[in-house]
Amino acid sequence: MEFISPDWPAPANVRAAVTTRSGGVSVGPYASLNLSDHVGDEPAAVAENRARLARVLALPAEPGWLKQVHGTCVLDAALAVGREADAGFATGPGVVCAVLTADCLPVLFCDRHGTRVAAAHAGWRGLAAGVLERTVEALGTPPDDLLAWLGPAIGPNAFEVGEEVRAEFLRHDARAAGAFRPSADGRWLADLYALARLRLQRLGVAAIHGGGLCTFRDAARFYSYRRDGVTGRMASLVWLD
Repeated sequence: MEFISPDWPAPANVRAAVTTRSGGVSVGPYASLNLSDHVGDEPAAVAENRARLARVLALPAEPGWLKQVHGTCVLDAALAVGREADAGFATGPGVVCAVLTADCLPVLFCDRHGTRVAAAHAGWRGLAAGVLERTVEALGTPPDDLLAWLGPAIGPNAFEVGEEVRAEFLRHDARAAGAFRPSADGRWLADLYALARLRLQRLGVAAIHGGGLCTFRDAARFYSYRRDGVTGRMASLVWLD
């Protein structure tokens, strides 16, 4: 089972990992470590994949799997299983925050003292609506005391969007124009990483790490909804020892 370890200077008691698509039992378009139970995969395969994940990472508890809806709701991960939300947080050990993605941007957070963590699901809709702002607010600590890590997402050379997406971000901040460039067919190529960094910097989060892993271009390691349509989901997890 292959994992990606966030490259951020988090305290030693902050544990984090992002899964790839290898190491599970799912087959077909879900091969092989699909961790989502809402994309059409066999429930028994998803259950086995989640059990393997828990064993390999020695998770202290079942992850707080959310019912993600591209919104801005942030919940205590200990109480979040099955509830509609797009971010979960924890302020003590033994609670695993998790989000599932297959092109959307996962963002992990921790504070410099290792006392709180969070995971946010930031597709363009949630990002534009303020899911990162709500997550930072829920953590209840000064933004300059936070570290953020941007996980695998569809990259700026692959994420083509319409004018309405660009307009939504520019309505919030004119500087977002720098995260868009014209595509060959008159639409726009959007940089989710740049848009997330801009949002976090406006909040006062200066320690922003990660970025640059494109789910669309790397079919061997990552699921991509934009590339494949029917596909699985990776998990981005963070918790405190």
